[in-house]
Amino acid sequence: MIPHKTLGLAALALLGGTLFSCKETPKESPEQTITILQTADIHGQLQPHDELFWENNEITFRQLGGLAHMKTLFEQERSKDPEGTLILDGGDMIQGSAVAALSRGKAFAPIIKAMGYDFLIPGNWEVVYGKQTMMDVLQHYDTPVISANMYDEASGETLFPQYFIKELKGVKLGFISYNDPEIPVRQNPSFSKGIRFDPIDKNLEALITELKDNQKVDLLFLVTHIGISKQYNLANHPALQRVDYILGNDTHERIRKPLKAQYTKVTEPGAFASFVGKLTLTVKDGKIIKEDYDLMEVDPNSYPADAQVAQFIDQETAPYKEEIEEVLGYTSTPLYRYFVVENPMDNFITDAARWKTGADISISNGFRFSTPISIGESGQAPITRADLWSMLPVNEKVKVGKATGKQIKDWLEQEIHNVFAENPMQRFGGWLVRFSGMELTFYANKPKGERVASIMIGGEPMQEDKLYTLSACRREGEPLPTLCRMPNTVETEVMDYTVHDVIVEYLKAKGTIAPAMDGRAKALDLGDNVLSQLPGTNYQFH
Repeated sequence: MIPHKTLGLAALALLGGTLFSCKETPKESPEQTITILQTADIHGQLQPHDELFWENNEITFRQLGGLAHMKTLFEQERSKDPEGTLILDGGDMIQGSAVAALSRGKAFAPIIKAMGYDFLIPGNWEVVYGKQTMMDVLQHYDTPVISANMYDEASGETLFPQYFIKELKGVKLGFISYNDPEIPVRQNPSFSKGIRFDPIDKNLEALITELKDNQKVDLLFLVTHIGISKQYNLANHPALQRVDYILGNDTHERIRKPLKAQYTKVTEPGAFASFVGKLTLTVKDGKIIKEDYDLMEVDPNSYPADAQVAQFIDQETAPYKEEIEEVLGYTSTPLYRYFVVENPMDNFITDAARWKTGADISISNGFRFSTPISIGESGQAPITRADLWSMLPVNEKVKVGKATGKQIKDWLEQEIHNVFAENPMQRFGGWLVRFSGMELTFYANKPKGERVASIMIGGEPMQEDKLYTLSACRREGEPLPTLCRMPNTVETEVMDYTVHDVIVEYLKAKGTIAPAMDGRAKALDLGDNVLSQLPGTNYQFH
């Protein structure tokens, strides 16, 4: 007889004269709720400020933001589920304000360390103070920073870990981060000297395989700082079949319902510490079975300032307080910068540059950063040096040169294409270049080379063979004849004054300004109030 200890359970059952199943009923796998809080594009904004909203086809303003108030929101949300909450930031933290610029980002290290982020990623503006300063500031966060496509140009080594993994309540989460590979083109080339940016597709599939198959993550996220058009395009790529979400950043879009593409979904949580994206996921057996998304507003009235973060902010801003609170002039109309084609804030800046230089055309980059300035009951609002740094956070010297009408037209065709290209991979930025002294009508949706409808310079039709004088800011690291991405200008020189000098002098001369959108740029096939454009979706900025 075979000893019982060597028999399987089924054999033992037969010996006992009774056949029974040895299988136990599997236990029901529990559902777990995971919350991800995402911020992005804070751009150095430490305090509550005006925010622009597009509601009922008109502009309204409300006070939002402030990192100390955001910290209170974080703590309230984390306290609801301490073991199931993760907080991340999507880049562009240390540029865009006076304190950021004057401290070269260093003021943010103790503040961000106190915010309680689980990890952060660099954005396209983190490079603004140069590679070494960027690394110093980000390392002093004492918080993980990740990027999968930023390398030391000399050694070829990655500057940061390429991914971040964290287990919450038994659910393993993986995050891969990508920064914009076009940073050396979008920004002054000197900013990113010493850094190599690889295309996303160079290691995307390999990293997805690593995290899903080798690291065995349950949920996988891409955290990208490449802009809404490219993020949505990426979500339609077959490589994203095993990615649960793209947590997008860069273009300051206020996505209130995740955009559903072919393979995954895309979010983006606004800007300036005014919003927090809250993604709530119910997970069972490593799969999402329920999801909810809320774009939370950081209302200072609802979230009192966290005392510790407020103390750090006061401490880090104190050395600059007197300088940045200086009033330079006043505006009797709101200044803002959210529209794709034309904005009063940029009309003011380019008008001031043309007033100072006497150029036929003055040019400025199309940006969305800079919080708006609304008008109070007095009918005007002060413009401070802090506002100036928010409008123009890189204080470059002014450059003046000459170009033919044909050069200007070809350049405009490229600039329009950068914003409205049918292929999202050919877009960058998201907002049309700004100018004064020129009136442009164009078609956003025609092919490249056929978009410009008319150009007027100084009230007269542009002549292709005529030389026109242009001014723009100098972009350190580019060739002298290149002026705001326009190559081969002639008689080009760098002036001995900066863009800030121009604005200060202009406001001193004018006292009170009243800029408005005056139709100097007009898309003939778009509406008058284009705040964003993402074909193929019903997304609207509001």
